[in-house]
Amino acid sequence: MATIFPPSAIFSPKSPPNAYPTKSSQLTLSTTITNKSSSTLTLTAAAAAAVILSTTPPSFADTSTPYNVYYGTAASAANYGGYGGNSSKKDSAEYVYDVPDGWKEKLVSKIQKGTNGTDSEFYNPRKKSEKEYLTFLAGFRQLAPKDVVLDNLALSDVDLQDLISTADSVRSEEKKDDSGQVYYVYEIDGVAAHSLISVTCAKNKLYAHFVNAPAPEWKKDQEMLKHMHESFKTVGDS
Repeated sequence: MATIFPPSAIFSPKSPPNAYPTKSSQLTLSTTITNKSSSTLTLTAAAAAAVILSTTPPSFADTSTPYNVYYGTAASAANYGGYGGNSSKKDSAEYVYDVPDGWKEKLVSKIQKGTNGTDSEFYNPRKKSEKEYLTFLAGFRQLAPKDVVLDNLALSDVDLQDLISTADSVRSEEKKDDSGQVYYVYEIDGVAAHSLISVTCAKNKLYAHFVNAPAPEWKKDQEMLKHMHESFKTVGDS
């Protein structure tokens, strides 16, 4: 803060009224003003730093998507009850997976169940080719080698055949859950589409869970689609 000097401190008795301050007085005023400016800059910088440090950086991860658990019963074509299943699906479920809130369930016909074993299917109403579905086949006690399993799945799925034939890469690995159950996990990266597949055997059946998306949706919804893929598991006694 600048010091205010009385007239006697600035003008000597012998000086005329329009005389300038002495050199020492000029130095005192200059130093005081300089110190004030430095203090102001220091406070301003400190305040700016406090604002920067106290502001939470934005998060670009999509963690807000709500999901609903789907309970699948893997009913045969002869016992299939049509759209919506039955009231005790949770009690009789053989597998579960997460479905994003707002996705629609597609009616699976008895013909689909009888030809390629489709048991359930959901799709994104804003982009119907972005979908999640499960197929099953009876009479399998254990998994064959990974490449054989994928080839057999493609035999009854024309879209999967096309995706594999034009894929940039096809990756596969074997995983085990906490109980030791084996899952084959496939990731097919194509020019036009992307597919995540999880396959396992339980209850003398082979279950295959698919999450498919066009390439633009895969880039945009990758986190959500991976969550859906990883949510699949069989339930109940094997």
